Amino acid sequence: MAKEEKIEMEGTVEDALPNAMFKVKLDDLPDDADPVLGHIAGKMRRFRIRINPGDRVRVEVSPYDLTRGRIVYRHK
Repeated sequence: MAKEEKIEMEGTVEDALPNAMFKVKLDDLPDDADPVLGHIAGKMRRFRIRINPGDRVRVEVSPYDLTRGRIVYRHK
């Protein structure tokens, strides 16, 4: 049985939370939708890529839980 595909979306970091967690406002969702709670992927932690509020990021969201995701890329 194959793993489920991740849904990749882009958004803007709204708020930085403890333990490398961030609130990310996704572009594809309406303005009144709740932000996604995203944590930093392992490769980004390994190479010490910093994320600040206001940064554009790419988030992988699981089809099972659309309120949580993994930040996999920070746009320049």
